[in-house]
Amino acid sequence: MRIVFMGTPSYATTILEALLKDAGIEVVLLITQEDKPVGRKQLLTPPHTKAWLLEQNTSIEIYQPKTLRLEEAQVKIASYQPDFIVVAAYGQILPKAVLDIAPCINLHASLLPKYRGASPIQSTLLANDAYAGVTSMLMEEGLDTGAMLGFSYLKITPEHNASALFDKLADLAALLIITTLKNFSLLSPLTQVSANATHCKKIKKEDGLVSFNQDVQDIITRYKALTPWPGLFIDSGLKLMDLSLFSHENEVISGVVKAITSDGVVITCKQGSLLLKTLQPVSKNAMSALDYIRGKRLNIGDPLV
Repeated sequence: MRIVFMGTPSYATTILEALLKDAGIEVVLLITQEDKPVGRKQLLTPPHTKAWLLEQNTSIEIYQPKTLRLEEAQVKIASYQPDFIVVAAYGQILPKAVLDIAPCINLHASLLPKYRGASPIQSTLLANDAYAGVTSMLMEEGLDTGAMLGFSYLKITPEHNASALFDKLADLAALLIITTLKNFSLLSPLTQVSANATHCKKIKKEDGLVSFNQDVQDIITRYKALTPWPGLFIDSGLKLMDLSLFSHENEVISGVVKAITSDGVVITCKQGSLLLKTLQPVSKNAMSALDYIRGKRLNIGDPLV
């Protein structure tokens, strides 16, 4: 079967790799987002899928249209005569003209109809859900509203953060798309119950702002969901790069140094305390929390900032 694949980040690359390894599937075109400037030096950087595919030395064409709403893009996709269009974290809404070319199957990283939208994995962690999963679904003009074709899920453990879940769900999605494609004619699409739907917004930098006046568990939850991006930071701009739960014990005052250990610095919260291991001051490199408090000459009982 002939596949046009649309995807941008590493999550999509894992799925693309599985498609390429299957002898019964021919990926004829990769569509991904445009190269973008990244980092302080704003170096023009290709999407993960493009960079990976170029390393494979294949003859598969890579197409990076600014928008799929242009007739030129729609004609180009149709010219490949795909049997299916597979979509995984592409980053653009597909217009009806593209949806009409071939069945479009999306690998959405949630158990739909929960967490329709741009941040399903982070939203799953922020909600402290017991399970995460992937849904294969037929795409329509609505946002993640199409009929469902298959599911795969896993139990969330305390060790899971956003990065770990991205990797594990990508592996599940790679298996799920092969099963979905090969059994497509036998599947009975299941209509979503919109009354049970929840929506998640795109994560923004300001979502990483936390305060030691929060309960320690709230901060830990946000750390798992928002690492590596946007990461956590406090009002002063100090980034909390590496941290863990120290205690759930009640504290009299929040935001002060409770203890100094060989592993890092213990800071009190509204409820409980955190072990801070790595910090990054504004416009400086990351450093150990121990080096940070030495530089600030902070002792037990002093506020961190």
